[in-house]
Order: sequence, then structure tokens, then C-alpha cells
Amino acid sequence: MKLMKLGTRPDSFFTSGPVRSVYTEVATDLQIQVDHCLFRLHKFPLLSKCQLLQALCADSDAVELRDFPGGADAFEACAKFCYGVAITVGAHNVVPLRCAAGRLGMTEAADGRGNIAAKLDAFLASCLLRRWRDALAVLRSAGRYAALAAECEELGVTSQCVKAVARLITDPGGGGNAASAAQATASSSSSPWWARDVSDLRVDLFWRVMVAVKAAGAVKGRAVGDALRTYARRWLPTVVKSGYLVVEQNDISTADEGSFDFEVVARNSQLLVEKMVSLLPAKRNAVSCSFFLKLLKAANVLGASPASKAELARRAALQLEDANVSDLLIPSCASERLYDVDAVMAILEELALRQEAAAGGPEASPPHARGHRRSRSAESSEFEGARRSTSAAASHGAMVRIGRLVDGFLMEVAKDPNPPLDKLIAIAEAVPDCARPEHDHLYRAVDTYLRVHPEMDKGSRKKLCRVLNCRKLSETASMHAAQNELLPLRVVVQVLFFENARAAAALSGCPGANGRVSGVAGGVRALLAKTRREADGEEAKNEQRLRGLAAAPGPDDNDWSVEGLKRAASRISTLRMKLEEDEDADDEAFVVHRARAGLAQRASARSRALCAIPAGKPKRMLSRLWPSSSSRAVTERH
Repeated sequence: MKLMKLGTRPDSFFTSGPVRSVYTEVATDLQIQVDHCLFRLHKFPLLSKCQLLQALCADSDAVELRDFPGGADAFEACAKFCYGVAITVGAHNVVPLRCAAGRLGMTEAADGRGNIAAKLDAFLASCLLRRWRDALAVLRSAGRYAALAAECEELGVTSQCVKAVARLITDPGGGGNAASAAQATASSSSSPWWARDVSDLRVDLFWRVMVAVKAAGAVKGRAVGDALRTYARRWLPTVVKSGYLVVEQNDISTADEGSFDFEVVARNSQLLVEKMVSLLPAKRNAVSCSFFLKLLKAANVLGASPASKAELARRAALQLEDANVSDLLIPSCASERLYDVDAVMAILEELALRQEAAAGGPEASPPHARGHRRSRSAESSEFEGARRSTSAAASHGAMVRIGRLVDGFLMEVAKDPNPPLDKLIAIAEAVPDCARPEHDHLYRAVDTYLRVHPEMDKGSRKKLCRVLNCRKLSETASMHAAQNELLPLRVVVQVLFFENARAAAALSGCPGANGRVSGVAGGVRALLAKTRREADGEEAKNEQRLRGLAAAPGPDDNDWSVEGLKRAASRISTLRMKLEEDEDADDEAFVVHRARAGLAQRASARSRALCAIPAGKPKRMLSRLWPSSSSRAVTERH
């Protein structure tokens, strides 16, 4: 650290309680009150160099300097300079001394030349601001206290320090700064060497330095992103799952002043989020998607501006395939909900807009995304160019990762006791069909929601299950769905239909599939046996009826040919089409009504449809898929 020595006389100042004075043979004739200290000095040496004291002491020998920058220590150093007493100036005290000299008017206009203000300015420009550590220490002290910050802004000291620090970042080897150049070379493959040092700055000073660095254009976007991440990791409060902020005691707003106020911390943290959003590099992948979503969580809890939230949603959508499910779990500000589904919906809407732009027309976007276009904030031409070039390169693999990410998010949100059903359905439908090669994860989300909300009415269950494509369920998921008593009957019938069609396709395309179909037929007999043991009364009669139909000539093990399966699939398809004709009717009443029209012709097809039901809990499924005793009596009379 560079030091400058001013004056040659030995120190003759002394302190006696709250009074500070100087040893001389001449009695003091001037009293100056600074804070809680009383200075007893002489008019001649002080008034000859201080314009302020010349004006104040014209009519009085006692003055008071309120809110003096730097306090009593800075005033004493200036007084010693007037007496010619030796003082040492360095990066640790140059700012309060320069502010005190500016307040007292210790410029060339007061003394002709050689006053302290000119000497301090020359020392700053020629020495301190050319060295990294000294320049950073000067800038840090310029923003430490509110009184000093205002004085430094007025004198231009802060602007000089910001420009000097930015220049040393962009050109670490310039000005003979060999130490910084060596640091830059040693850490070129990791985070920037200056990131940890500038993270000590106050948020407004950090923002000004980063703006100057970005304006120079010599630092890559990834380095700027690393510096932002380092600063956020140190000063941004942690947002926990419950939506609360975890604030460290060394918060940036109170680290220098030694006090702690949560409201001040929250206000400064909100400012920090908004400033960091404005500093985000335009280049894609310069900042990770997880960092965007972390800022979005903080912005949501801290109440940042809507423009900042919209910007973060746009940037997150640009790299959504790289995110994790935990990143999307944004705490909700509403007390009755755990997660903010609106924020995730905004990201998916932005993703739909990106796909629409890549396809070159509105027909590429999903229907739900139309009409939800938001106004865009003013963005740089560089960011718009990067966005257009990257939006056209969305690969199928990236979309599949996004589909899995959204399904994982839905599985977590489904555990919320009070999630909005309509918004969950909108999020599920926001993912393009090509992004879900299978619907197993989506089925798990639906099943979780149904189990957490057993009080749902049939209409809501049907509405929720419309997001499922039973054709895309795996064999394991289909077996689970066939036994799921929470699913609407229509969904179960669709699952059985597609499983039967899959078995027929496997039999026709694979010679070894005959064993699988035979095993399914054996499973039907086991299902019937288990039903006979569990059922009583009317259910036992239905089971006997079904068992007799299953044992009738035709559907034994040897009859499971391709033609037989095709006939069964055709009959189940007929049942499925008839079910779709009356979608809003009650499930059980619907089946009974259709059974009366022609139970005898479709009994074989129903027994074959049951071949896809695995052993488990079929008791309720049999009662759903088989008509009641009253309908059977009507059929027998006919």
C-alpha cells in the first residue's frame, strides 16, 4: 500500500477528555465544535487555508461544524496540516481527508497553491488509483458511510475510483500493475480474479463498476456472469422452501455500519436483485438457468419490479432444458399455497413464444399460449440477436428434457393441499406433445393429485385426466392405471383398449409373444378366482356370469390368435366410441345403459378387455365394467 507524508513538524496535538488542543506558547483564540469534540486552536494557521472558517469566524470566535464528513479525526488531520504537523495519507484515510478538505474549502483559491486538496487529488490520480488493491480500498471507503458518499459524489472521487477499478479489470497489466496481470494469468481458467474483490463493494458501487466493465467490451460475458454469481452468493439472502429469507448478520447494508435492520436488509436485497437483472450478460449460457431461477425466487419473495420478473422469466425460458425440478419450486407469496405456479406458467409461455418465433408463424405455438403475449421491455439489439439465433436451434432432446422437467414439477406441486387445478392443467398442456414420448411421469403427477385430493368430484377428475394420453403409458403404468380406483372409468377403458391393441401388435410382429398373451389369459382366470373369493351377494352372481362367459367356447388359450385379438380390439373400440358419445354422463349409469342395448353381443369382448387387468384389487373394477343385476335381468328377458 502506497503512503504519502505531508508536513515535517512533530505532533504537538493533545487530547484532554472531550477537548483537543495544541501545545504552543500562544494562547488559543478559536473554538470549533465537531461532533462531540471541542477543538481549541488558533485563527491564523487555520483561516489562512480554510475558506469556510474565514466566513464563519468573521463575527465569532466559536463555531460548530455539523455533520462534518470524516468526523473529528478528519478535521484534526486537516488542522495538523495547517500547523505543518506531519500526517500520513494512504488508501485507508484519503477519502475522509479529501471530503473534509472539500467541506473546509482547503483549495488553491484559499492559499494560492500547495493546499491539501490539490495534494490529495494528485496522490489519488498518480498513485493510488493505478494500483488494484489501493483503488479498490479507496472505492470501498467512498461508499462506507452516507455522509462520505454524498461528499465523494459531489467532489467526483467516486467516479474516478469507479473508472479506475473498471480500467484495471479490463486491462490488468496496464499502468505497471504487474500483480493484477499475474492474477489474471493464473486464474484465466476459473472464475475471474477480480470477482471476489469487487464483491466487497456496496451494491450501487458494484453496479457502476460492472456497467463500466461491460461498456468497455473487453471482458467476456461468462466472466461477468461469474462475478454476478459470486456477488449474489455472498450478499443475496437465501430463499427457503417456505418462502422465508435467511439473512446472514454480515449483510451488505449493515456490514460497514455495524447495525442490523431486517427491513433495510430486505430493501437493499430487492435493489440488489433489480440491479443484477440489469447486469445480466446478453450471451446465452453466460449465466446458468439455475442462477436465473434463483434470482426469480428472490425477486418473487422480495417484491421486485414486474419488469425484473419478466426479464428473468424470459432468460430462464431460453435455457430451461438445463434446469432442475428444485429450481422451478418457486415459493409462493400467497399463504395458502406452497409454490408459485404463475411464475412457472410465465416461463412456459415465453418458451411457447420462442418456439413460435423459431417456427416462423403462430401455428407452431400451442393453443393455450395464443392471446397471452406480454409486452416486452426494451432490450439491447445484441440480446435480441442472440435470442433469435438460439431460439431456432431448439433440439428434440432439449424439448424432451423440458417435458420431464415440467412433469417433475407437476409431481411436486400435486402434493400441495391447495393448488389451483386449472393452472396445473394449463402447465401440463403447455408442453408440446413431442416433448413427452411417454406419459408415465405425467400419470404419476395425476395420481398424486387424486390421492392428495380424494374429495374431488367426477367432473374435476375427468377434466384433470384429459391431459393424459393412454397410448403413451408404459406397460407398468398401464397395469397401475387399470387398478387405480381414483381414475374415471373412461380412462380405465382407454387403458384397457390400448393394452389390448399393444398385445395384438406384439403377437403379430413377434412370434414369441404368444406366451405373453397366454399369460394374460391365465391372469384373467386368476382374477376371476380372486373375485369369487372376495365377492358376495350380487357381485358373486356377476362373477359367475363373467366366469361362464369366459369359459364359453372360443376364448380359451388356443383361441388367442391374431384374428381373435383383432376382433376383441374392434369390439372394445366400439365400446370406447360409444363411451365418448356420452362423455358427461355418470360412469356407472353409462355402462349400465349401454349394457342393456346389447350385452349378449359384447360379453365376449368385455371378458377379453379384462385380459389387460393385472391381479391386484379388481373388485371395484368388475363392478364398474359389468352391468348390475337389474340390467342383466332385462337382457335375459330379451
